[in-house]
Amino acid sequence: MPLFAPSGAMMMRMSDSIPPEALLADFPDGIRAAAETLRAVVRRAVPGSIERVRGGWRLIGYEVSVGRRSRYFAYIAPEPIHVHLGFEYGAWMTDPDGLLEGAHLGLKKVRFTTFTAGQAIPTKALEALTREAVRVSLLSASERVGLAFDREWEPWR
Repeated sequence: MPLFAPSGAMMMRMSDSIPPEALLADFPDGIRAAAETLRAVVRRAVPGSIERVRGGWRLIGYEVSVGRRSRYFAYIAPEPIHVHLGFEYGAWMTDPDGLLEGAHLGLKKVRFTTFTAGQAIPTKALEALTREAVRVSLLSASERVGLAFDREWEPWR
């Protein structure tokens, strides 16, 4: 017998998703505009991606289809003073422009970029990072370990 069996209502909440616009509606205009710019970046970089609000995390998540499954690769996380474009496997991504943050926080996998209202958003560089995020997310765990060894990876840097 399972220790936890979600009720029908809970299962519905877990699978239901609100539109991204509804999530963003509560944020200041400048943050909402920055988030919309980041959404456009992801759509241009990965046109077939699946966009879904993850209400528990209060973010917009992105997945790519892999056969009958999907792989989570990126998110947009708005906050009242800034918005993040983050990458689930960012620690293994190449970042030629040095835009990714997160290593300084001791994050082992995730890396992110942060933008405030009105800040210039380097859309072309972010499109390249988003495509790189998909490439890395589709690697197996052993392939990512291989990347780490190839780069003499130090996740804390």
